[in-house]
Amino acid sequence: MRCLSYTEAQNLTRVLEFLLLDFSDDPDLQPILFGLFLTMYLVTVLGNLLIILAVSSDSHLHTPMYFFLSNLSLTDICFSSATVPKMIVDIQTHSRVISYMGCLTQMSIVILFGCLDSLLLTVMAYDRFVAICHPLYYSVIMNRHLCSLLVLGSFFFSVLDSQIHCLMVSQLTLFMDVKIPHFFCDPSQLLNLACFVNPTNSVLIYIFGTIFGGVPVSGIVYSYVKILSSILGVPSTGGKFKAFSTCGSHLSVICLFYGTGLGMYLSSAISHSHRKGSVASMMYTMVTPMLNPFIYSLRNRDIKRAMQRFLRVA
Repeated sequence: MRCLSYTEAQNLTRVLEFLLLDFSDDPDLQPILFGLFLTMYLVTVLGNLLIILAVSSDSHLHTPMYFFLSNLSLTDICFSSATVPKMIVDIQTHSRVISYMGCLTQMSIVILFGCLDSLLLTVMAYDRFVAICHPLYYSVIMNRHLCSLLVLGSFFFSVLDSQIHCLMVSQLTLFMDVKIPHFFCDPSQLLNLACFVNPTNSVLIYIFGTIFGGVPVSGIVYSYVKILSSILGVPSTGGKFKAFSTCGSHLSVICLFYGTGLGMYLSSAISHSHRKGSVASMMYTMVTPMLNPFIYSLRNRDIKRAMQRFLRVA
């Protein structure tokens, strides 16, 4: 389809709805995909909800680390809920249509909770940095006021990132195609389909994306460089292992989150197959939130005990 000039484009009607492309159009696969995604979503919600309830019900877990973990679990539920229920309904109803405003709303929510996930992982890295590098001052530094401020600040900057992207993308009104090669609305996909993109807006989207993505990664890397340096200074092997084991779950979640996120955007940029991009996006938006509770519960005795006590009471 030919893109019109900006002058010609001004005289046309804006797009009112898009068509989301799912994993497969094969009718025989639809029941399998429906069952798979519904199961994954229920496991994600129940697993993360169990983490939240276990932490809130056990006074021994009322510490900064588990406070951040419960917020991360809540974010994972919201992050997964932004895309999966819509996809499940689409498979069941055989309708893949999403309105223009619905697309912008979904995109905003995905960016909001995706960014919040990233910032909370950064905050948790800072918490581990203080615990290992400044253990004597940990309770003073990581007080309740600072912990609440860090979570609120993360939410504020996530909302800011989300609204900036939404504002930039909302100025795109004409598209080469209404078919989005994805199972949810993604700003990069909309930019690729747009007939006319203001160069300034395009540059700003990538600049803000780099800032809101690069700063958390830099914070995590800096924290773990300091942690590693501090651990290497511990004289005993047992002390080194004990110090590093407290970071094991967090490091696993970081690798899973950023690894799948990087895979999603690399597949979108390199591969021309929308199914490969959808699989990478599924790993990022569905598999990662689902696995996080398992990673923390399997590697953390305190969480295991709290879950067992909560389930006995329930």
